[in-house]
Amino acid sequence: QVQLVESGGGLVQTGGSLRLSCAASINIFSFYTMGWYRQAPGKQRELVATITRYGSTNYADSMKGRFTISRDNAKNTVYLQMASLKPEDTAVYYCNGKNNRDYWGQGTQVTVSS
Repeated sequence: QVQLVESGGGLVQTGGSLRLSCAASINIFSFYTMGWYRQAPGKQRELVATITRYGSTNYADSMKGRFTISRDNAKNTVYLQMASLKPEDTAVYYCNGKNNRDYWGQGTQVTVSS
C-alpha cells in the first residue's frame, strides 16, 4: 500500500520560513512526478510545485522565488522549502505522487500569522 506522509507544518509569522517533508512508503522514482498542492478554507485545491523523477521543477506563479521543491531519492522524500511566507499562504498542504494514478497524503496545516 502506497503511503505519503507529510510533516513540518505549523504556525509561523509573516516573512518566516518552513520546510515541509513528504515521506513515501515506496521508491519515489516510481512516480512520474511528485508535488505539493494546497487548499485554503473555502477554496479549491491548487498547485504549489511539482518535481519530475528526473528533477525538473514547476511552480505556480505566486510561489516562484519563494518556494523550492526538492527530492532525496535515497530517503524517498520530497521537500518544500517555503520562505517569505504571507498570510495568504495559510492552507493545508498536501503531497501528491503520480504514476498510473494519483496518491495523496493526509495534509499538513501551515498557518501564517500577520
